[in-house]
Amino acid sequence: YFDLSTSTPGMIRKIHAEASARGIEVLDAPVSGGPRGAESGRLAIWVGGDKDVFDRCKPVLDAIGDQAYYVGPIGSGAVAKLVHNCAGYVVQAALAEVFTMGVKAGVEPLALWQAVRKGAQGRRGTFEGLAEHLLPGNFDPPDFALNLARKDVDLAVSVGREYDVPMRLANLALMEMTEAINRGWGGRDSRVAMLLQEERAGVEVRADETAIKAILDAEKNG
Repeated sequence: YFDLSTSTPGMIRKIHAEASARGIEVLDAPVSGGPRGAESGRLAIWVGGDKDVFDRCKPVLDAIGDQAYYVGPIGSGAVAKLVHNCAGYVVQAALAEVFTMGVKAGVEPLALWQAVRKGAQGRRGTFEGLAEHLLPGNFDPPDFALNLARKDVDLAVSVGREYDVPMRLANLALMEMTEAINRGWGGRDSRVAMLLQEERAGVEVRADETAIKAILDAEKNG
């Protein structure tokens, strides 16, 4: 049995214990890649469970995604998924802050985005996602709905609480997402929460979608 859902390690360990008592082998195998990844087969799968079960089942996992990675004992896949997703939404909140600062300080959004992509963080891909959502203002239809994203961060925070790990930044991101949901934005793309920072700063971080595409196309063809 593969559990492909996003869950807590405690929950999957309970499922594993119950299933094992009935002779059923279980791997926690949450995926990352969203609907686009599912359609193209480009999915990361973080796997927790017995290594021999993973090795035996890897051909099946490879048919689901292109990056099936064994993390450790049961529950480890769930932990990896929560770390990955929670980190992404904390970074997202930080990007909203620094870009509203930069634009309000007088730099044109497209020029600012192009500039920071040349630096060390930019070369790691930190700012690439801004071209899809925040800069053009595209939040509908969602790549990944805010309601689902908030659930993932809430699960990560609950695991931190269980193990007495302070998670101040994650809690701030969770508060931001909750406020956005209370605005009625739960079904929109998860990046829509970045609009709250624009509202607080009194500035919009927008660039023409055609200009963004022209830059990306030139880089691809160059």
